[in-house]
Amino acid sequence: MTERHTAVPSDAAHLPALTEFLRNFWSETGLPTVEAVPFELALEEVFMNVVMHGSQGGRVPRVEVSVALVEGGVTLIVEDDGPPFDPLSLLAPNVTASLEERPIGGLGVFLVRQMMDSVRYQRRDARNQLQMTKQLAVGPSTSK
Repeated sequence: MTERHTAVPSDAAHLPALTEFLRNFWSETGLPTVEAVPFELALEEVFMNVVMHGSQGGRVPRVEVSVALVEGGVTLIVEDDGPPFDPLSLLAPNVTASLEERPIGGLGVFLVRQMMDSVRYQRRDARNQLQMTKQLAVGPSTSK
């Protein structure tokens, strides 16, 4: 199993580094670039939620990101040491309502759930952990 890890402070300035980390993983494993798009969007959404909502008392949470090539797919795990928060506990937004009728927020988590095959939350060792897995249409290329 191919797996990579990185960690950054919960600060929007670190989003480009996380995107580059994910792109490097894709390149190293020979996965088609098009397969990375849902993971890039999910990583951005989850990371920015931690940035915007995870700080408490002026403390900046540390965010750890793991990505692994698993049989037939990829698993992305985002962990932070911020206050407990299960984004999967949010009610799904009413996407049929007009923009004026919709409350602000919640659409990003909804999109992550739509893009991934599996999304799981757990609170472990005083850390939030969101695990997202998606089966890939095309596996790693065999020619390098």
